[in-house]
Amino acid sequence: MSELKAFAIGSYTAVKYHPFAGVDQELQQILSPEFTVDASEDFGLLNPQSLKEYSLVVSYTEFSDHTIAPAHSGALLAYVAGGGGLLVVHNGISMQRNPELGAMLGGHFTHHPDYTALGINIPAAVREHPIVQGIDDFVIEDEPYYFDMHPYFETTVLAEYLHGGAMRQAAWCHEFGLGRVVYLMPGHHLPSFSVEPFRKLIARSAMWAGRLI
Repeated sequence: MSELKAFAIGSYTAVKYHPFAGVDQELQQILSPEFTVDASEDFGLLNPQSLKEYSLVVSYTEFSDHTIAPAHSGALLAYVAGGGGLLVVHNGISMQRNPELGAMLGGHFTHHPDYTALGINIPAAVREHPIVQGIDDFVIEDEPYYFDMHPYFETTVLAEYLHGGAMRQAAWCHEFGLGRVVYLMPGHHLPSFSVEPFRKLIARSAMWAGRLI
């Protein structure tokens, strides 16, 4: 069986907090052998002609005050709605700066307290979901992102963590049109990607979004 192709987008040059250099190589290793990964910071590659080559898009985009051009956000929306897979890791939720992309993501990042050790829990109710099958609870040092989940959107929370006296979302997934979307909260920096259960979570999320499981 030939490998599927994934397009990963992040920031190499205009980096505030989350450089893509190094993370791109980790993604290539984690998604192999199911996917070969093309990595870029060029939003111009979010166009119908380029996207039709890919079974999966991975977002690790940096937070920015600048919105994504309508031609590019519209192409990504159409790609996912038409059956494409989207895996969003940590700061990749910055795509929410375009409201239409934020709606597709299913939740809105509000802020994060200080970096700390987080106990990631897989709720019993979802342990049979293909993404989390065989993944045990784990601890990761990362930024505890807080979210407002969209009340009108049906999504499956795959993982949670206890912080600030409440259980908070650490991963979720849902269908969007004919496509699939997964969000994973961890991934602040390179050491995050050395945590084996998180690597497995990334790999299985990509496979689910790309309809391999």
